[in-house]
Amino acid sequence: MKRKFLAALSLAATLGAGLTQAQTKWDLASAYPANNFHTENLVQFANDVDKATAGKLKITVHANASLFKATEIKRAVQGGQAQAGEVIQANLQNEWAIYGADGLPFLADSYDESVHLQAAQRPLVEKKLAEQGMVYLYAVAWPPQGLFTKKPITSAADLRGIKWRAYSPATARIADLVKAQPVTVQAAELSQALATGVVEATMTSGATGMDSKLYEHLKYYYDLQAWLPKNMVIVNRKAFEALDKPTQTAVMNAAAAAEARGLAASKRVDTESKAKLKANGMQVLEPSAQLKADMKKVGETMLTEWLEKSGADGQSLLASFKR
Repeated sequence: MKRKFLAALSLAATLGAGLTQAQTKWDLASAYPANNFHTENLVQFANDVDKATAGKLKITVHANASLFKATEIKRAVQGGQAQAGEVIQANLQNEWAIYGADGLPFLADSYDESVHLQAAQRPLVEKKLAEQGMVYLYAVAWPPQGLFTKKPITSAADLRGIKWRAYSPATARIADLVKAQPVTVQAAELSQALATGVVEATMTSGATGMDSKLYEHLKYYYDLQAWLPKNMVIVNRKAFEALDKPTQTAVMNAAAAAEARGLAASKRVDTESKAKLKANGMQVLEPSAQLKADMKKVGETMLTEWLEKSGADGQSLLASFKR
């Protein structure tokens, strides 16, 4: 009886060890607050994967740049320091021009246009990521970008010399073209930059406006609807390929659901955030005809420059988008 009891204990220990070994854990790095709709979508994605794999793959979401700063996440995923991460594509434009297509002002300035641009951009991005040792899971657009300022703005001339938050190559270039003073500040550091007077204006979404409580420091929001940059979620290819096929399928199915859910959330947040900005005392305004015309000229200049840098891939993407 004693031998049977010890054998049963040994079998249970072996099975327990097998279960432990079978479970895989991933860290997913994000730069945005836990209550941001992108982060909430990431958490739901992780929960969906957990459920679909019966706990075989556990993904922990690290929000608010707590694991890596926004500018470090792609490199961390590529190098395997984090198995997965969320990055804003437009921030990577200096690395490869195609990443920045969705950050070009007025190229795609509505949700429908953004979806069409995504269809043209995604195959190229997937191929590039594969070459760099990563797998593309999904992407979700931010709400349309507008202009937050301390003072009233009626034309681009009013932006001359203003301290302008730049968080990507595109936003830095806009600053150059309107002769503003660009200051590089990521989302997690924006509140402090505003409080200390480092930033006086920024182009971003109403969602970021609420996350960073821009109404505490800035008084005007011009709803330019200039572009809809996307956050993409990526995973280290070796980590993905180490999963068995059913688990890989579960991840990709959860990613597809997250992309659809994220788009619906972005649309909802766009409406809600502007209402909340108003409720907190910010003036939410339509841009003047002059300001919109000036900014569209900026967009045309940037598109010309982007096409020169992006070459045949850029021409192909633009032709596909226009179709």
